[in-house]
Amino acid sequence: MQHARQSGRHLSYFDLSLTMLTANKLLPQGQGLSAVLLKRAATIELDWDVRQKSRFAANDSLGRALAVFLPRGQAVRGGDVLVAEDGSLIRVIAAPQKVLQITACKEHGSPFDLMRAAYHLGNRHVPIELQPDHLKIEPDHVLADMLRSMHMTVIETDLPFEPEGGAYGGHVTNDGHSHHHHSHAHGHDCGHAH
Repeated sequence: MQHARQSGRHLSYFDLSLTMLTANKLLPQGQGLSAVLLKRAATIELDWDVRQKSRFAANDSLGRALAVFLPRGQAVRGGDVLVAEDGSLIRVIAAPQKVLQITACKEHGSPFDLMRAAYHLGNRHVPIELQPDHLKIEPDHVLADMLRSMHMTVIETDLPFEPEGGAYGGHVTNDGHSHHHHSHAHGHDCGHAH
């Protein structure tokens, strides 16, 4: 039988599993779990940079070291529940992080402006969170300048970030809000600066 060598620099999966609690199952949005179980579950607060990885280490609210090993390409969303090898549950919270919040100009804007901004960001393959009244992206001064030139209001703030999943895989959050459809649109230049 081969022994794992502990060099102090690189730990193998075997070494990690001896020192950490392993979680390799994910329940999207705690699907199938009762509210009581969700309330009792330990929590882990992670930003998008960590949640978009399928393998990472972190500490939960009980101070336990976790080694998360999910199928490649599976992102973790706020509200998802990790299941550890001992059967314990860890509810994931999307941690606030620096984001740019983008809204249409309150004075001269319309929902169409937000749609146009989402189109231009999508063409640049930028991770983007879509909401009925705003968009969120990770901070990028070039994109912020582009959006301001389109007469969008752009503010940097600290909020949880839940970008859309790909159209053909992964799961995306559904906020349950109805989307309001307006036929109003206005020209490219609303004649003011932000």
